[in-house]
Amino acid sequence: MFDALAESLETAWKKLRGQDKIRESNIEDALKEVRRALLAADVNLQVVKDFITEVEAKALGADVIAGVRPDQQFIKIVYDELLEVMGETNVPLAQAEKSPTIVLMAGLQGTGKTTATAKLALHLLKAKRSTLMVATDVYRPAAIDQLVTLGKQIEVPVFEMGTDANPVEIARQGVEKAREMGVDTVIIDTAGRLQIDQSMMAELAQIKEIVQPHEILLVVDAMTGQEAANLTRTFHEQIGITGAILTKLDGDTRGGAALSVRRISGQPIKFVGVGEKVEALQPFYPDRMASRILGMGDVLTLVEKAQEEIDLEDVAKMQEKMLAAKFDFTDFLKQMRLLKNMGSLSGLMKLMPGMGKLSGEQLRQGETKLKQSEAMINSMTAQERKNPDVLAGSPSRRRRIARGSGYSESDVSQLVSEFSSMRSMMKKMSQGNMPGMPGMPGMFGGMDGGSRQAQPGWRGYNTGATQSKKKKDKKKKGFGNL
Repeated sequence: MFDALAESLETAWKKLRGQDKIRESNIEDALKEVRRALLAADVNLQVVKDFITEVEAKALGADVIAGVRPDQQFIKIVYDELLEVMGETNVPLAQAEKSPTIVLMAGLQGTGKTTATAKLALHLLKAKRSTLMVATDVYRPAAIDQLVTLGKQIEVPVFEMGTDANPVEIARQGVEKAREMGVDTVIIDTAGRLQIDQSMMAELAQIKEIVQPHEILLVVDAMTGQEAANLTRTFHEQIGITGAILTKLDGDTRGGAALSVRRISGQPIKFVGVGEKVEALQPFYPDRMASRILGMGDVLTLVEKAQEEIDLEDVAKMQEKMLAAKFDFTDFLKQMRLLKNMGSLSGLMKLMPGMGKLSGEQLRQGETKLKQSEAMINSMTAQERKNPDVLAGSPSRRRRIARGSGYSESDVSQLVSEFSSMRSMMKKMSQGNMPGMPGMPGMFGGMDGGSRQAQPGWRGYNTGATQSKKKKDKKKKGFGNL
């Protein structure tokens, strides 16, 4: 997501490095790079023109800040303008004073609308809001069955009347059923079309008139680029939407739709889909998205993902074991499984400041290393997992583990060596010493140099002291051992 855009913007910052202040003469090349990056990301042309005009005006009118380089100041101006374009703040889902809150889902066929309906229901369930899903798509084969299956998966009831019923009547009775059940929110999944047509709009308008929804969310495929914004505007003009859900954002390395929808349509993006799993729906935060675009990571989203999976009592116990150098392979295996529950390694790394520049090959190697480590730990006995030191002095044990896991003895030896180094480092830290950070076993084989090179040009706004505090905060949340 936004990989190509972030790389292109990095070129723009380089145009201003070495300059003493922002001037019209030296900002021209940087603006050309920003314009080229946005167009390549498939951002709407009018949005690009307005964006460049605003950035140029703010950059030339900006006061010189002592101790801040021009490239850093320029990044801050671009960051602020990105916020302006995307809406500045998160716009939460409506909640009616009297239940149920009625949410109408709309969109073209193939945008992931039915899946987005289930994802939204699960999101509400996690927020302690009971939900009923209503299946009104009687035209697409198996659409109702798909929603019913998803409903069983997330344990959310689905109201349906088969494929012979009228969609408007299904919606009406679905809302009545929600009132009878006393649920907080009812989500109505409507039929999509391959293109916008009047019959589709007329049916949506009828459903809207009958159920009087509090939210009308348009599900938009991020891969459609510029067309996503135009589609949102058209639906809004004809139906009157209240917001958008941008799906497949994880598969779109350009990301232009996220920068275009709000400015062109006037309606906010409320949620983004970042994967195929039913859990992969996130509220849209413009500030976090701007941070990702500029390669600064997204620590808040990372912490939120962890909080969903982490038991604070377990974290406290784990921290004690680590500082006492009693952290063992069983604990390490538990942490690896926690990582899996939080999402892919590549997705998590891109949320960490400075890690977004890791290459696809490095991330693939990291994934492979974790799988290898898990296989080798699974081939250990309970005693070996609990007491890793017995492996250091026993070649025969390492050979047995190598045979059982399908890897070489040297692979097992490397895992044991890295694990011992990590335990030793943790013990020294508990005694007040701060040794150099070795590579975590099963990760990138010692990634220090690479991560330092990957730091973005935002240091003027993200000082070493701030980064140090963030590391401590993440450790308190259970990240010190990931």
